[in-house]
Amino acid sequence: MKNFTTVLKIAPAFLLASTMIHAQTDSLKEKKIEEVVLIGYGKQKKTDLTGSVTAISAKDFNEGSINSPEQLIQGKTSGVQITTNSGAPGAGSTIRIRGGASLTASNDPLIVIDGVPVDTNGISGATNPLALINPNDIESFSILKDASAAAIYGSRASNGVIIITTKRGTSGKLKANFTTTTSVYNKMGNIDMLSADEFRKLVNEKATPVYKTYLGNSNTNWQNQIYQTAVGVDNNISLSGGIKGLPYRLSLGYLNQEGIIRTNTIERTTASLNLNPKFFDKHLEVSLNLKGTYVENRFKDDGAIGAAVVFDPTQSVTDPSFGDYGGYWEWLNQLTVEPNTNGTKNPVSMLNQRWDLSYVKRLIGNVQFDYKFHFLPELRANLNLGYDYSDSNGNTTVLPTAASAFYNKGSYRRYTQEKKNKLLDFYLNYLKTFESIKSTVDLTAGYSYQDWQRSEPFAPTIYGTGVLNPASGNDFFTQNTILSYFGRLNYTFNSKYLLTASLRRDASSRFSEENRVGYFPSVALAWRIDQENFLKESKIISTLKLRAGWGETGQQELNLGDYPYLARYIMSDSGAQYQLGNDFYSTYRAQGYDKNLKWETTTTKNIGIDFGFLKDRISGTIDIYEKESRDLLGFVPIPALANLTNYLVTNVGDMRNRGIEANVNVKAVQTDNFSWEFNVNATHFRSEITNLNSNQTLINTIGGATGTTIQVNTEGYQPNSFYVYQQVYDNNGKPIEGVYVDRNGDGLVNTDDLYRYKSPAPDVLLGFSSKFNYKNWDLGFTMRASIGNYVYNNVASQYGTEQGITLNQYLQNVHTSYLDTGFKNTQLLSDYYVENASFVRMDNINVGYNFPRFIKESKLRVFGSVQNAFVITKYSGLDPEVFNGIDNNLYQRPRVYSLGFNFQF
Repeated sequence: MKNFTTVLKIAPAFLLASTMIHAQTDSLKEKKIEEVVLIGYGKQKKTDLTGSVTAISAKDFNEGSINSPEQLIQGKTSGVQITTNSGAPGAGSTIRIRGGASLTASNDPLIVIDGVPVDTNGISGATNPLALINPNDIESFSILKDASAAAIYGSRASNGVIIITTKRGTSGKLKANFTTTTSVYNKMGNIDMLSADEFRKLVNEKATPVYKTYLGNSNTNWQNQIYQTAVGVDNNISLSGGIKGLPYRLSLGYLNQEGIIRTNTIERTTASLNLNPKFFDKHLEVSLNLKGTYVENRFKDDGAIGAAVVFDPTQSVTDPSFGDYGGYWEWLNQLTVEPNTNGTKNPVSMLNQRWDLSYVKRLIGNVQFDYKFHFLPELRANLNLGYDYSDSNGNTTVLPTAASAFYNKGSYRRYTQEKKNKLLDFYLNYLKTFESIKSTVDLTAGYSYQDWQRSEPFAPTIYGTGVLNPASGNDFFTQNTILSYFGRLNYTFNSKYLLTASLRRDASSRFSEENRVGYFPSVALAWRIDQENFLKESKIISTLKLRAGWGETGQQELNLGDYPYLARYIMSDSGAQYQLGNDFYSTYRAQGYDKNLKWETTTTKNIGIDFGFLKDRISGTIDIYEKESRDLLGFVPIPALANLTNYLVTNVGDMRNRGIEANVNVKAVQTDNFSWEFNVNATHFRSEITNLNSNQTLINTIGGATGTTIQVNTEGYQPNSFYVYQQVYDNNGKPIEGVYVDRNGDGLVNTDDLYRYKSPAPDVLLGFSSKFNYKNWDLGFTMRASIGNYVYNNVASQYGTEQGITLNQYLQNVHTSYLDTGFKNTQLLSDYYVENASFVRMDNINVGYNFPRFIKESKLRVFGSVQNAFVITKYSGLDPEVFNGIDNNLYQRPRVYSLGFNFQF
């Protein structure tokens, strides 16, 4: 392992590889994937599917610098929205299938890798648990969208299911594949703040004489100071083949990537092993999958981005007279000549005088035994044993010379975490065709056990003064378990009429005994119209299938602890200790709880049509659906004295989500030398809270004032609607400071005049991808568009006023929106700052050349790509793609240039 990693590290940095292999054997594999689609606990022919299921294989993946699996399919299918959370190396994405189904509980889909439902709830020291899986090892995705397809996963399937299958070995001689990718990352731009000269002019015109004296003599672009041109190298090697009937695949990967913000890096080493032997005259198939990852991260200081935006551009980065602070210029109190606790800290100092390191190990493995009975070959027994284990630790050191830690003489914190996810699945499958009655029966029944454990030892921050924060605490441990029984019937009559019915019974430890068990049924019907006599010989219509489904799925990912139904006590923190003499004693405090907490249940209805024309040269799907979630899990305020807390996890109401989605694939040209194919997909959905026990819930605080919220959940409206005042404008279209519309007409403008205005959720999502092949050349691209999504520009609302030059003995830069508004004070709740953030983004452009022969039988492919090539939008901020709708101190997504080679031996 160590030797292989060394080889990968010293690979030539200028080489770059394609993640796609165009060998003839792979073409056969891709064809097979297109015919058979993985579903929960089994697989089906694509023509026999009754639910809304999308399969995406390796030939359709996005190319370029791909560091996390979900990025492979971004923009590739309707109904799936994937938004990268930041531009940091290894950053995660927010994934929504048909818009999600909850308010407070998780809206993330269930992700199953090689049969193991993995833990995606976060790992300490890792920004994205999925980034611990090497994308180069992935063969295909199956996305289960509607309940008739996903209900077999019961309590975890309300937000859809993504089934990921990794690559496996094939029988035959040894094949080697070496891939190396070198990428360059550049920032897209800067947030629009005043230049040093513009800022001096403003201060001299508007500030008091005292504040004018604070101006410096430098011209510093602080955003340029914290950003850099970054370089990343991603090397992968795989060996596959068969030894005496034992197919195998071994792969090793090494990623080293810098962030476009200085001091931010990730170094990831991965290994994967797949063995697929067969025994007893091929009646017993064994599949062993092991994936191991070791990651070292250095994180940047989260506050450095905001500090770089507003730090006084007339000051220098360093100053020899500031030796006590590492030589970095800082805001000091005028009297004490010590750091101003309210002043913005030097962003370069925040990065360079802080070391935030983590070390993460993760192992995902399973062994699956599939036995076809000798005496009854139609009956199979399948046993799947899986384990998802992670162990992480990290430490954060802030030097005593850092202004932020000056009064504490520096700080140090070390943390550790261990997570265990154990799985046992067992099911029987009976598949038989009865020719006499033109029927095929596919019956599955099984049992599932899954257990999660998480432990975190007490980890206080140690200050240089010797003080611990918190002074005392307990080691943390939690565990939750799900026990399940499931069954499914697939019935086909005369190759035309299809029925699928399933039922899952889940029992979760997260609910009391009275509410612990949930039943999740589904049923779907399909009619293969293309098999009817009047269409069977058609030369125009090659595929035509009508589908209809209904099902119920559950939700138990609370995001707020594993036992909110249970009465319990916790130890008080150091600020609530009692003093007796010179000793301090901790007390135990009762926690709020809801003993009647129960499942959040989502009912989905789906009608769809699959079509194909001209031998499927044109093919696609159209689906119309409705999701209704009841007993929504919410974290809501409750009346005083009603419980032991002010906020409680409880069932709060209902929500409805309606949508339509379409997906079209076109093989426009197919000749010996030239081919062109493209995909177009479109999604429209709208969510509405139809019932809410609490009148409304304010959510998502913003910068600029402590505790100020900008979004609200209200019955009759979209979730996360912006809750703002309606701005009044003068005759020239300029907003009038502090003047808002009296919407209720009572002669006063107060909180009763706040209204719900727009939502971060888009009206329409569009995707377009295309691929051209001419002889040995290929060219492809992927574009996405979002229409009708709105974003609150919190950078402009917080810093676009004169308050930046009237603060407590320091200066802050001012956002250029001030030049349009002239606001003296912040107007945080004005709808002026809620902007239409519709956009078109070119996600990826790639071009490649396949050498017809390279050193005997080996092959070589060279390609280059550009990711995040451009964005078209009217949004005034830096990037319009902000999932939660609040734009504030985001780590911008870089533009990425990649170049390299792929060798096959």
